[in-house]
Amino acid sequence: MKTVCLHGAESTGKTVLAGRLGYPWVPEYGRAYCEEHGTDLAMADLLAIADGQAEANRKACALAPPILLLDTDQLMTAAWAQMLFSDVPEILMAYPKADLYLLFAPDVPWHDDGTRFFGDEKGRDRFARIAEDMLVRAGVPFVHIAGSWDQREARARQAIADLLA
Repeated sequence: MKTVCLHGAESTGKTVLAGRLGYPWVPEYGRAYCEEHGTDLAMADLLAIADGQAEANRKACALAPPILLLDTDQLMTAAWAQMLFSDVPEILMAYPKADLYLLFAPDVPWHDDGTRFFGDEKGRDRFARIAEDMLVRAGVPFVHIAGSWDQREARARQAIADLLA
């Protein structure tokens, strides 16, 4: 089994693409958490989100599909911690890692769905840099995903095919 994590700043198409690729995928726990608890987050909330995502990822991995897409993981939670609080608890860097990360560029229109924070260009660019920095810091393999929706999908499909080759 191989895991592929969709990673990047908010509103860059991760969830949209997860649904288009046709593989089993684990939704983003943080979205449901924020819809239930609100978006006035403290570090304790991020740690609870990380635990909730880890549990969802473990349950999906137990089914052992050949490819499992993770809409997010704790490296993205680490990026949120850096973005919101300028601090990354080491526990966020210690969770299991995916086999491959697809890093989404903030080059598609931002969409406010009620749980998003950083819609201005400066905020999106900063968040994108932090998200990439977490991948580099963790030493995990990643592929940049950018362009139109069709280009994003084609690049993601190729990256997954390369992983399986």
